[in-house]
Amino acid sequence: MKFMVETSARHVHVSPEDLAVLFGEGYQLTKKKDLSQPGQFACEERVTIVGPKKELKGVSILGPERKQTQVELSLTDARSIGVAAPIRESGDLAGSGACKIVGPAGEIEIKEGVIAAKRHIHATKADAEALGVENGEIVSVKIDTDGRSLVFGDVVVRVSDSYALAMHIDTDESNAAGCGREVYGEIVK
Repeated sequence: MKFMVETSARHVHVSPEDLAVLFGEGYQLTKKKDLSQPGQFACEERVTIVGPKKELKGVSILGPERKQTQVELSLTDARSIGVAAPIRESGDLAGSGACKIVGPAGEIEIKEGVIAAKRHIHATKADAEALGVENGEIVSVKIDTDGRSLVFGDVVVRVSDSYALAMHIDTDESNAAGCGREVYGEIVK
């Protein structure tokens, strides 16, 4: 069974409190387009991520707002700006990297919240059953591309009926496999 493999570029999830500092009190995110996961969307708003070495301008915010602000970078991005970004699942932020985030109305310093997202598969319960996997299972996924086919190990399966079936990798991983716009993967045992 094959499934879509999507490249997740650098982005930020913001808390309501941090959104108010970055864009002004009472500010609401502006939806640019829906993403593949139900209820998730890319926003018009952009911020600058500042590290000790340099900054990344024009980083997208993804909505909706979250309980805690989280910055997801590729390992290349993190190194380039001098920030530690441990490989973690989304939301696992304790002891993760720190940075400054600059918006049009203000800036914040986050003491933790910068991660390189662990590659993962979103699946419904029915999808997981069809794939023969369970929530939290670690699998390998083969991606066939022209001249750069690759098997990714350490892929965590995340199961919830609020998901849509798709695998997410970051830009470093996508480039390593030579991924184009439409790429499919399959679990290999």
